Order: sequence, then structure tokens, then C-alpha cells
Amino acid sequence: MNAQNAQTQAELSPQNALDLLKEGNQRFLDKTPHHRDLMQQVSETTGGQWPFAVVLSCIDSRVPAEIVFDQGIGDIFSARVAGNCVNPDLLGSIEYGINVAGSKLIVVLGHTHCGAIKGAIDAEAVNKLGMGSLNHLLTRFESSVQKCLHQGAERTSSDKELVNNVVHENVKKVIEDIKNQSPTLKAKEEKQDIKIVGAVYDVETGKVNFL
Repeated sequence: MNAQNAQTQAELSPQNALDLLKEGNQRFLDKTPHHRDLMQQVSETTGGQWPFAVVLSCIDSRVPAEIVFDQGIGDIFSARVAGNCVNPDLLGSIEYGINVAGSKLIVVLGHTHCGAIKGAIDAEAVNKLGMGSLNHLLTRFESSVQKCLHQGAERTSSDKELVNNVVHENVKKVIEDIKNQSPTLKAKEEKQDIKIVGAVYDVETGKVNFL
């Protein structure tokens, strides 16, 4: 299977790009991945890259975007950070993927049993560990935690429903952060030049559920 090139990328609509990822995840689930000569794709992409999508996902080792979407070299930009949140550096990377490299789709990909989300829920205990940078990162999820906490409910990551709800809420928040913090990406979406969508990967089944 050939790598993406300028022509194949240009011919894709944002919906086409989304369909490619959905079809790829289904192949992953069915254990029928495309046969790829990865070294051939290395050769084909030596002079440039034309990925069709940008995937912002968590660093979790169980969620490698290229594998769970059955994509090859040069197909997608993969931006990863604990909790799939966005900051200026990541946002600039996404803008590069869309505005410079021509990608048609942004996917914010959360996942079940997310350690970053569990850490944010158990923030008081995590803070006692004294990891300053990690503690700072976890504050990014506090508004999503607060939105999902029911009055009088215990704040604990042992509550699987709470963790799941915060994972979903965080994906939605990150999408809004991208639109609010990047006028150029918001404008492109409004003109339907790109799509910005959310999804959650189930680490128990391998299925990506788009929101």
C-alpha cells in the first residue's frame, strides 16, 4: 500500500479523512490490517509528507494511534501528551499539520482507564508525591472533574463511572480549547475545510468510539 502523496491528500474531504480512520479501526478490530511495505513508504515520503489527519492523543502506551487506526508511515500526525490536553506548543503543532501540511481532520482521542484523569481525580493524594510538573499538568483537568462530580459523591478514581465521564468531558473541553485558542483552526472548521472531532478508545476492546 502506497503512502499518502500530495494528490491523494488533496482529493480527500474532511469526511473522507474521518472515514479512513473509522475503517482503519474496524480493520484493527477484525485483525485484517492492510499489508504495507513500510520501507517502501519510508522511500516514498523521503521528499515530503502529506498526512490526512492530526490525532491528539494520550501518551498511554496502550493507545498508539497509527496501530489502532491501522495507518502507515506518512498517513497521520500523532501528537501525544498525558491526558490528550492542549497547550501552545501542541496547538502550534496542530496548526502546522493543518495550515502547512494540509491535513483535513483533527481528532482529540481520549481513552478509558486514563491515568492522567485518575490522577486529576485523586489530585490531593498525587500532590503529596511532590512531582511539581505532573501536579501542574493535572490541574488542566480540574474543570472537567468538577463538571462531572455529583453533589455529595466521593471524589475517587475507584469510581469507574466518574472516570469515564471525566474522560469524555475532557475530550469535549479540549475540542473547545482548540477552537477558542486557535482562530485559524476555528475559521477553517467553520468554512468546512476541516473537521474537529472527539473520540474515546476503549483499552479493553480496542474500539474507538467517536463522540
